[in-house]
Amino acid sequence: MSFDIPGTTLFDGAQARKGYALNKMCFSFNDAANRAAFLADPEGYCTRYGLNDEQRAAIRAKNVLQLIAAGGNVYYLAKFAGIFGLDVQDIGAQQTGMSKDAFKAKLAAYAQH
Repeated sequence: MSFDIPGTTLFDGAQARKGYALNKMCFSFNDAANRAAFLADPEGYCTRYGLNDEQRAAIRAKNVLQLIAAGGNVYYLAKFAGIFGLDVQDIGAQQTGMSKDAFKAKLAAYAQH
């Protein structure tokens, strides 16, 4: 069965294989020492996990949509986002192309209905 949801990257087996190194690296951020090691040398840390050029560019840009396209799973990417103080609303704003304030206002409007 194939799903085509416009504007959505489906995390399937192919994406899981594509993003294995990226997701493994993000999982490592459960450990505070690994978060510190990443912040001290992001490029070296990416090399340690074997990230490809697309994944490295997305990491440098801190762009969740690029990370998802590069095989990232949002549950693991939350570990990466947390290093920079980004929360779920920051990620939602990136995914919708809105500012965080506009995204929060949209959420609040939905809650009113």
